[in-house]
Amino acid sequence: MTRKSGTVALALLTACSPALNWRQISLPEAGLLASLPCKPDQVERTVELAGAPVTMHMAGCETGDTTFAVACARLSDPALAGAALTHWRAAVLTGMQAPAAGQPGAPEPAPYHLAGALELPQSLQVTAQGKSSEGRAMAAQAVWFARVKAAQVHVCHAVLLSSRALTEAAEPFFSGLELQ
Repeated sequence: MTRKSGTVALALLTACSPALNWRQISLPEAGLLASLPCKPDQVERTVELAGAPVTMHMAGCETGDTTFAVACARLSDPALAGAALTHWRAAVLTGMQAPAAGQPGAPEPAPYHLAGALELPQSLQVTAQGKSSEGRAMAAQAVWFARVKAAQVHVCHAVLLSSRALTEAAEPFFSGLELQ
């Protein structure tokens, strides 16, 4: 994924409050349902993942200083699923200027399991601190996973971006992810 497309994918998140209007949206190409707390915009872009061009379907919204986004792309070569997830994660973390592995404050990925998703070591959940392109503090809570739908592999990503980690918003956002 290019830095620009990573920033676009990141630019879709918000804190939980009673004023939020959670609604279920669908990325039908990948068979992914997600709950977002605001009215989403949906876009489609061609980006590069693991050295191959893919069409990425994204939905996201912004409320307050928080962006919520989900995105999926179908891979032409299913063998690239792990590499695509790794590439995508690296692009997101680099785009937000998060400390690299081995540096102080570097994010520590944890395994991520979504019912119906492929069990890949690259399916991960990350909480990271970094900076926006304008230099403001940014926190990302994100997951990456892959799934098979109609004999095709789709890689997906969901992210919550804000000025600080928002556990109260992350729980309903990530628990609202569902593979059809």
